[in-house]
Amino acid sequence: MSAYVVIGCGRFGSAVAKTLYSLGKEVLALDMSMDIIQNIADNVTQAVQVDATDETTLKSLGIRNYDVAIISVASDLEASIMATIIVKELGVPYVLCKAKNELQAKVLYKVGADRVVFPERDMGIRIAHNLVSKNVLEFVELDPKYSIMEILASDNWNGKSLLELNFRARYGINIVAIKRGMDVNISPESDDKVRSKDILVVIGEIKTINRLSEENA
Repeated sequence: MSAYVVIGCGRFGSAVAKTLYSLGKEVLALDMSMDIIQNIADNVTQAVQVDATDETTLKSLGIRNYDVAIISVASDLEASIMATIIVKELGVPYVLCKAKNELQAKVLYKVGADRVVFPERDMGIRIAHNLVSKNVLEFVELDPKYSIMEILASDNWNGKSLLELNFRARYGINIVAIKRGMDVNISPESDDKVRSKDILVVIGEIKTINRLSEENA
């Protein structure tokens, strides 16, 4: 089971921590505010009041044993930088940081962050895509040009195989999974058929995925 440490438990950090815990993950929540720690304590594995830039304390908490660190102190760039450096040096394999802007993101990547997110911007992008096309259920931007999206299968696709639909040739996108209820078909074959209301996990250029979803709305 993966173990997560969330450093900074404001609105974003606490949402991440509580969700991970609800999914059965081990979650250590850290924040400088005792009020925040008391409020989140019942919704995570362990909650500790700590200064994110205190390397000695972080080391004593066994941070090196965690698989993922989420640094959510974007309001304090210095603290974000120091926390990122410390958890990386302690051996955490994957570090995700929250940033307020592109400049912060560049700095955090330079000091070792594996991924930087902009919660408000990312949510705005997701909402915009959903408003444009009701078929887009989920959106993950890989870079400004490419993304992974979950698209609700059109009635027009019902009973057709991936070979017949030929998304790769027509739109330049790849179907990486088909979700049908609780079942998930990873790396589906060309003869696998799509049913109406399946959820297709697709990867490709944002503009072409949007065109696919709009044409089949």
